[in-house]
Amino acid sequence: METQEMPITIYSEMTPNPNTMKFVANKMLVGEDVVAEYLSKEEAKNSSEIAESLFDFPFVKGVFITRNFITVSKMTEIEWEDITLELRLFIADSLKKNPVVVSSLPTPKSIESDEKKEAPAHFEPTITSELDQKILDLLEEFVRPAVENDGGAIHFKSFDEGKVTVILKGSCSGCPSSTATLKGGVEQLLKSHLPDVTEVIAEAQ
Repeated sequence: METQEMPITIYSEMTPNPNTMKFVANKMLVGEDVVAEYLSKEEAKNSSEIAESLFDFPFVKGVFITRNFITVSKMTEIEWEDITLELRLFIADSLKKNPVVVSSLPTPKSIESDEKKEAPAHFEPTITSELDQKILDLLEEFVRPAVENDGGAIHFKSFDEGKVTVILKGSCSGCPSSTATLKGGVEQLLKSHLPDVTEVIAEAQ
């Protein structure tokens, strides 16, 4: 007997950032380590068909994709109550038509056009010491689940002279409360476990 595929359902969820909405699917959309962020249609081209098509909506400013959800950033002039249903239906329909949500990450802007290569569809931090690994483990265990729950992502970038640099993506990028969360939550967590850490700073990417 042929097994029927489970229908895709999408529900919307507010995030701490008033200009982003999290659209959650009832299945994994990408691999566990895949994190893709697009700030323009051009960035999404040849990388994510659904992200590229979302930019056809004039109010969409950014698209962030990881695990089982897509976070959409909108223009401030538009109210969520006017567009949420339309986006939910559009995303569900797009996922039915094309199961491949992210084929590759957008090529970093620092790479010249004649040297462009397909970027891996996941973030790879540079670990150069045992302390780097400890910081990464703490972020993965205690911080990442909470940040993903809010429709974003956090990546460890580097540790230098007491300062931990992280990259915030999705709803966390540009969120009014992200600085308070970073200082009051992430910084205190790392300081309490690792005396060498004196500060946590976020870097835009």
